[in-house]
Amino acid sequence: MKQRSTTPVSDSFAAKAAAVACAILMAIATPISLGTSVFANYDAQINAAQNEASNSAAQAAEIGKMADSLQAELNALEAQKAAIQDQINKSQARYDQYEKDIKVSEQKIADNKSALGDTIADMYVDSDTSTLEMIASSKSIGDFVDKQAQQSAVQNKLNDTIKKIDKLKKQLEQQKKAVERELLNQKSQRTQLAAKEAEKAKLVQETRGQEEAYRQRANAKNAEVDRLRAAQAEENRRAAAAAAAAAAKSGGGGWSGSIPAGTPGGGGYPGAWANAPLDAYVDPWGLYTRECVSYAAWKVASTGRFVPHFGGRGNAREWPSTVAVYGIQSGYTPRAGSVAMWPIGYYGHVMYVESVNADGTITVSDYNLEWDGLYRIYTRSAAGLTYIYF
Repeated sequence: MKQRSTTPVSDSFAAKAAAVACAILMAIATPISLGTSVFANYDAQINAAQNEASNSAAQAAEIGKMADSLQAELNALEAQKAAIQDQINKSQARYDQYEKDIKVSEQKIADNKSALGDTIADMYVDSDTSTLEMIASSKSIGDFVDKQAQQSAVQNKLNDTIKKIDKLKKQLEQQKKAVERELLNQKSQRTQLAAKEAEKAKLVQETRGQEEAYRQRANAKNAEVDRLRAAQAEENRRAAAAAAAAAAKSGGGGWSGSIPAGTPGGGGYPGAWANAPLDAYVDPWGLYTRECVSYAAWKVASTGRFVPHFGGRGNAREWPSTVAVYGIQSGYTPRAGSVAMWPIGYYGHVMYVESVNADGTITVSDYNLEWDGLYRIYTRSAAGLTYIYF
């Protein structure tokens, strides 16, 4: 069980539950003893549920980190897949362009072959004409020679053009095959990445599911903590009501048996603490603010007396043994200015003794008597308490 001085908001409830019985039972000259079973039984269950909630939350956080890491890997795979797809698109565009260029080359070859055929046919027709006839049909010998040379030049040019276009076509076909292989490789990479992506996405989904399961388990345990605290509070209220009825019947202690109304920020307690939520800060003595222990420590220190740092042993029940290390004595005789400790419940409750009265009662002031972090001052029996003489 954590110390009252270092009990977080979630753990301070049991301390408050302990204090309420203290407030009611103070009315009786001989204190009525509430058994610790109400406190200890619920405290054990609450602590167990809180531990399970904390463990589940920690597991959820760790699994969440794993899921985030897997998600980052998945994002990287998706980026790689997108990059490869971009390469595929570019390669496919080149492949398509090569196909178009090859078709154009084939058409050019066909056209030039057709032109070459026509030229050869013309030359064949001319070859059937006798030389004398060709000379006769020519305007001059020069015209005859030019005509022969022109046919030969056209034939040679067409042959060269066909060779060049055919060579270009073969280059285009080689480039097309290279791009085709490139596309096959890229598509294979894309398929592999898609498989990895699917596997990683499944892992992310499963991990997120585990994370959510642990979070739900933590929420369920926190809900159980709330239920246990409510049950504990109700049981403490019933016990306190019974004690109040007994006090009213006996008329002892000079107190009517009802819990006095609390005052926000009363008793001179520092406003920065008094106006903040319960347990919002840790005071200079290692105690949570607006708790009974913090008020008592501040009250003693405000009179110029030494109050040690409790170092995690600041539960009200622990005060006598904790301060004894510093030579501060305790006893059973009430003194004004001392701190009265009532060992009620698991944590106990402390009050500052304002005065010792002639009828044997004491007037005390405290904080958080009814789990509300408020200031109260009242008169109660001096019996059943341990007094710490700072």
